[in-house]
Amino acid sequence: MYNELIFRLIIDLIVKYKKLVIVSHVNPDGDALGSSLALYFFAKKLGSNPVVIVPNDFPKFLSWMPCADDIIIFDKNQEKAVELMNEAELFCYLDFNTESRTGLMHNDLCHFNKTPKILIDHHIGPDCSKFEACLSETKVSSTSELVAELIKYQGFDNYLDSDTATNLLVGMITDTGSFSHSIFKNTFNICGELLSLTNLDYKAIHQNIYDTSSENRLRLLGFLINDRMTILNEYNTAFIYASLADLEKFDYQVGDTEGVVNYPLSISNINMSVLITERQGVIRLSFRSKGDFSVNDLANKYFNGGGHQNAAGGTLNCSLEEAIEKLLSVLPEYKELLNK
Repeated sequence: MYNELIFRLIIDLIVKYKKLVIVSHVNPDGDALGSSLALYFFAKKLGSNPVVIVPNDFPKFLSWMPCADDIIIFDKNQEKAVELMNEAELFCYLDFNTESRTGLMHNDLCHFNKTPKILIDHHIGPDCSKFEACLSETKVSSTSELVAELIKYQGFDNYLDSDTATNLLVGMITDTGSFSHSIFKNTFNICGELLSLTNLDYKAIHQNIYDTSSENRLRLLGFLINDRMTILNEYNTAFIYASLADLEKFDYQVGDTEGVVNYPLSISNINMSVLITERQGVIRLSFRSKGDFSVNDLANKYFNGGGHQNAAGGTLNCSLEEAIEKLLSVLPEYKELLNK
């Protein structure tokens, strides 16, 4: 399934270049953190000196992950992050394939075009010509699964420990919605190996991810479903919107809307769900779908985004009302596909 020559090249580059900066995308999720932290542990075992830098803060319900405290958050510690990037001998881009996905870090990363780079990612459409090594595979659950295969290639016996395995499992659990989508036979195989080799408590990991919500987060979820969800039966579609005022009312914290977009898909006839959130000056859209309907195509064509067939995101620089109007205006084009 995987090109072992790419695995060998990535490992050789990590061994060769000791000062390694691991970078992931803006609004880092469980897979961004899981894959980055797992590579961080692996690179250390290979004798490298890695650091992980993410553009902005991550959800509190992921702060328990092994070595999450070691992550440099760019918008909180820009001076330190830039210093480390200036010292970098090798960059590793994980869970994204275009630098624009790094938010405020984008401008700084552009200064390091001559520094060697590695890409490990599972999203559609990478430009592999920019990288010394490019491990890009869309038919996997997550970037964490790719990192797991990379470590397995080198040898789980010597390079896998409980901290690394925990981070890899978090990435795979969260990017599949608790194994409800974007899963393949190998996903279960590799998770089984991680659990059996390290004797981890899967139940505890799952609880740490999903059962540590604040009261405000749960009340926000209830409000959004009850007051901000619209069902469009004509298009087998549902959308939920959250204004800036809505989020502030419930003392919004990073990650509080994580997973909200999935709930409408539990309705039997809903084939696409969209979450539209208003942030300061930007509208963010999250798309999820069932079956063969590609939200990646929709997000790429109309919402400056993309991702996977059944999970994608986008952004608009407009008002919340205008974003909703745009979504409603493009749905007729997809009516036939959504009604299959």
